[in-house]
Amino acid sequence: MLLKDKLVLVSGASRGLGAAVSRAAHREGAWVVVNYFNSPDMASDLVEELGSRALAVQADVRSLAAVQQMIQKGQEWASRPVTGLVNNALVDYQFNGDARDKLEAFEWAVMLKQLEGTVGGSLNTLKACFEGMCKAGKGSVVNVGTNLFQNPVVPYHDYTASKGALLALTRTAAKEWGSQGIRVNMVSGGLLRKTDASAATPDAVFDLIAQSTPLGHVTTPAEMADAIVFLLSDLARGVTGQNLVVDGGLVMN
Repeated sequence: MLLKDKLVLVSGASRGLGAAVSRAAHREGAWVVVNYFNSPDMASDLVEELGSRALAVQADVRSLAAVQQMIQKGQEWASRPVTGLVNNALVDYQFNGDARDKLEAFEWAVMLKQLEGTVGGSLNTLKACFEGMCKAGKGSVVNVGTNLFQNPVVPYHDYTASKGALLALTRTAAKEWGSQGIRVNMVSGGLLRKTDASAATPDAVFDLIAQSTPLGHVTTPAEMADAIVFLLSDLARGVTGQNLVVDGGLVMN
């Protein structure tokens, strides 16, 4: 088991990619804190599915105090520090390019909302987990990014910009915390088939992506979750500050 007895916190974990990561981490032996914000029933159902090594904790990652309380609760429950962190939480977003504002109509407040959730939320979880990882002498952080950096085919200006800022934070954190034994990486997917966030995407778009991808299909949440588990595990002990693109080869670095 790649994550046996590690305590892993997954933000935004009650559904979609976060739920897939929780399942994959649990499968590999981790104790999993399933963070949620507005989906208590889905989080409860997931914990019931996973069993005794899973705990649902409500917290708005935009609040440092709430995140600190969540970390404390999780660590007391599992009797060990959080040494695996997945920053996946996404604030109220639907992937439907036809419904997004074009740049000339874009409002800074919309941009700020995504920056606060994606970058601010990740900063809070990083800060709250740091002490425990230092005491353990190691830790692994995986931030969820996007392949829209390299292939900006839809006008998701706020989403793409916030993930770009998160990539910068990923690399500066990796540089600063490497001496503490803490690795920080990013996994960037494309459109996933399917999550609640991508449910509004027309089927024709999924089909077009599949036709353009060497593997001939749209990446699933489970496929991306397995890549995240790899980076959380000791198999990736020599990897930090990297952005791993998991989209079936649609974008090639």
